[in-house]
Amino acid sequence: MAEKLFLGPKLRKLREARGWTLEACAERLGLSPSYLSQIETNQRPATARVLIALTRAFHIDASLFDLEGDARLIADLREATTDIAGPVSGGAEPPTAAELKQAVANTPRLAHQFLALHQAFRQLDERVKALDDTLGRDELGARVALLPYEEVRDFFHYRDNYVDSLDTAAEALAADIPQDGPIERALETLLADRHGVRTVYVAGQEALRRYDPASRILSLDAWQPGATRSFQQAHQLALMSFRDLIESELDRAAFRTQAARDVARVGLANYAAGALLLPYRAFLEAARAEKHDIDRLRTRFQVSFEQVCHRLSTLQRPGWRGVPFYFARVDMAGNITKRHSATRFQFARFGGACPLWNVHEAFATPDRIGVQLAEMPDGSRYISIARSVSKPSGSYLANDRRYALSLGCEVEHAGSLVYAAGLDLNGPAARIGVSCRICERTDCTQRAFPPLDRALHVPENERGVVPYVLDGPRPDRY
Repeated sequence: MAEKLFLGPKLRKLREARGWTLEACAERLGLSPSYLSQIETNQRPATARVLIALTRAFHIDASLFDLEGDARLIADLREATTDIAGPVSGGAEPPTAAELKQAVANTPRLAHQFLALHQAFRQLDERVKALDDTLGRDELGARVALLPYEEVRDFFHYRDNYVDSLDTAAEALAADIPQDGPIERALETLLADRHGVRTVYVAGQEALRRYDPASRILSLDAWQPGATRSFQQAHQLALMSFRDLIESELDRAAFRTQAARDVARVGLANYAAGALLLPYRAFLEAARAEKHDIDRLRTRFQVSFEQVCHRLSTLQRPGWRGVPFYFARVDMAGNITKRHSATRFQFARFGGACPLWNVHEAFATPDRIGVQLAEMPDGSRYISIARSVSKPSGSYLANDRRYALSLGCEVEHAGSLVYAAGLDLNGPAARIGVSCRICERTDCTQRAFPPLDRALHVPENERGVVPYVLDGPRPDRY
């Protein structure tokens, strides 16, 4: 049964932005004012006919009313409310799924503010624990900095990892880049012609990219792979060509700290660099033609495996959408260093990822692509591919950087994916979760620790794979 579409706050915001009264808007939509009022207050869902009328009256794409953003917000709220249910709320149970859905539908701004408050609580809690540890050892400890990365990740997360202004500008500039030769040389020429920047290659320099504004010299590490050097050139080109667009996006984001703004500036320039190297329509058409074969795409566009994966997760332009993918990069300690999702797939905001997710197995089979049919606790199924990559340091005395990459989409898109060949989409799937701390599965034998919202007991005369037994979920829980 399809989920009902409640559009209240979004519709009210659109109407007020255009200065329309309720009566004037209702007339444009062919509805009665009372019916429109009920939709705006979420007393009634929007029908397909109403949705079509909205797209025509407001001249917008129907995807604006997509529920995927709400699903991500609900999942993040669930983790946050579960996290604080015990120690902060006096033992009160966290809200049910229905209550969280109501909160997101009726008060989305309040939901976002709650997440920001929870983030501040987590940071403060970590500082207190660090101070506790320092005092306990009777040593002077370094101040624990409030890292801005989570704020920047959320900025991209709630935009479906798509920034239209930069994407379209980069696509226009990419039309001036010749595609019949080495992309690195083409970017070198464009930097020189457009901005008077000379590119030099220095063997073994510590920085991947170093730009001197005074001399207008861009230095690249000659020992890095060509795809890495090209990306750094594209990053520099994006910074210089789209500076006003980038600063405008930063102003609208209104980050809380200068550090977060600085991190986001780099992230936006990286986004634009990816859009330059892999221009939207040309790349989307190629991805469809190649059934998203990453190796073929990286060879065709002269980029890396990771750059293709990252770009595939951004193809969410209204009216010209690609397959909705999630993308993650994980280090050998299990830390998620990149995470983007245009799907319902959720990543843990705190703590480690599910150990049953095939991204962890990728380190054991270097340079091989592993394919997994995975099922989340909500019943959604994904085709997940994983591969390890190594980024050379250029020296025996310095460690190479090793990561595992994961790219996935829901099984309904299997026909568009070369990696689905031979998979039994209706057969058994790996039962993965977000993370142990909030996973509701009571029968998982791979648990690192119990979930925060579930009572447990430890049998005295019996020992299973884990030394405790979890109580089952309440009927109205997730």
